[in-house]
Amino acid sequence: MPDDIETAEYASPPCFMHELQPDYRVEPLRTDSWSDVSKWRRAERTRLLEARLALTPDDRQARSSRIASMLDLTIGKFSGRVVGTYWPFKGEPDLRNWGIRVIERGGRIALPVVIQKGWPLEYRIWSPGDPLERGVWNILVPSRGPAVQPDVVIAPVVGFDDAHYRLGYGGGFFDRTLAIMPRKPLAIGVGYAEARIPTIHPQTHDIPMDVIVTD
Repeated sequence: MPDDIETAEYASPPCFMHELQPDYRVEPLRTDSWSDVSKWRRAERTRLLEARLALTPDDRQARSSRIASMLDLTIGKFSGRVVGTYWPFKGEPDLRNWGIRVIERGGRIALPVVIQKGWPLEYRIWSPGDPLERGVWNILVPSRGPAVQPDVVIAPVVGFDDAHYRLGYGGGFFDRTLAIMPRKPLAIGVGYAEARIPTIHPQTHDIPMDVIVTD
């Protein structure tokens, strides 16, 4: 489930030097300007998304299975807990089958719904067979149901750093959602190992995950 997709033009074309140089590293950004950080994030987001979409479907499926196994170990107990997950988008790890297993083990699955740009996400309970509809960005979301408070929030990442900050799609939906929750959930970022970067240059509005799970 993406935070939001920025519609502004990119400041520069995507860089493919990492494909040519095995020792490619993200250059540090020596600025405190949000404008410069935002431009850097857009360029880095483009690079990471292109790398993710270049993975074959079989590779993504195998990696998603490994991430699912790591989530089992990270979360542990599922019975009686609400797990906020997502419907995969743009090559994100596909955890839908894992979500069904969560339900089989006594947990409940909630999917995020974008209510309005600039607002927090709303999580709604979903089980196989419940009606879905096309939401923002044509992603399937539960068509009805009351909002719930997840005990665990799983947020897909475009990129992440060692301080557990996640680079998303630019709209800040997950940050807003975590900031207003009355009870802090276990926040887990999920993504492929290649999405690791030295830093996302976190700002005051960025909220780190409790843990990042990769393949």
